[in-house]
Amino acid sequence: MKILVTGASGYVGNNIAHRLAAMGNHVHALVRSDAAKELLQHANITVFKGDIMQNESLSIAIKGCQQVYHTAARVGVWAKDPVVFYDVNVDGTRNVLNAALTAGVAKTVFTSTCGIIGPSCKEPMGEKDPRIAGFVLDYELSKKISEDLVFQYAKKGMSIVTVCLSKVFGPGNVSHSLTANAIINKFLKRKLALIPSPGTHKVCMAYIDDIVNGHFLAMEKGKSGEKYILGGTNISYYDFFDRIRMHSSGEGNIIKISKNTIKAWALLQFLNYKFLGIAPTLTIKSAETIFSSYIFSSEKAGNELGYTITPLDEALQKTIHFLKTKHYA
Repeated sequence: MKILVTGASGYVGNNIAHRLAAMGNHVHALVRSDAAKELLQHANITVFKGDIMQNESLSIAIKGCQQVYHTAARVGVWAKDPVVFYDVNVDGTRNVLNAALTAGVAKTVFTSTCGIIGPSCKEPMGEKDPRIAGFVLDYELSKKISEDLVFQYAKKGMSIVTVCLSKVFGPGNVSHSLTANAIINKFLKRKLALIPSPGTHKVCMAYIDDIVNGHFLAMEKGKSGEKYILGGTNISYYDFFDRIRMHSSGEGNIIKISKNTIKAWALLQFLNYKFLGIAPTLTIKSAETIFSSYIFSSEKAGNELGYTITPLDEALQKTIHFLKTKHYA
């Protein structure tokens, strides 16, 4: 089967593309640069240089495809011009959907984020739970708008399913400094983790293999117009890094940092940008989100798709092995 994967050089998209190729599918991988081709070395992967903002390149890449996994997105907490989040995540998604309709694609899976569901209180949030706080990040708001767009196309008869991802970790190509893998790797190397005080805020940590399987299950069993949370283990920051410490050398310091300290750090990064042109990895707005819990329930995905969650200890052991050796366990 011919399958288009947008964002195929990204963390999730790259894992999806290689798994599909290993299963014998002919993958059309849409990437923006020649360098990305090095990340897609497989006999069953054909690389198409292009962009979801360019309709012509999309039309070429999607030709003959029966399925589409749309994972491409502008991700981050900051951009020089925030409009780029809406251009890529909203207009780009519209371009992909229109291309899929024109090409007669049978089904599309759209990758979204649990960030649009928002922070949680005491209980894990589900797909139908109302958001309890306003949007802080342009990334999350742009993904909410693009998700609404997907639902509009589904109502018109397009077969498309949305999957919402929590924090993802595990083997794979990751470059952004604030990804879970990057932070885990720093802890392994420097024996130091900085977490928001008091360390009891919880996050939902999902293993990459589960996320990839969840995409495939959504394609196979997901109902058009529905969305499914692909989550993992809900755990506090402190307990998460304590588990990593236990599974690695047994060493490492976990230091709790106050909100004022993190905001001061964010302000310093802003000044570095203003005077030195160094792009910030943390903003004052994004600092606020660190001091909230983001826990989610994958019950719907479990019941309707058969989605399962890898035990955290097993997932961490495989991740630590990969980060130390750059080889899969």
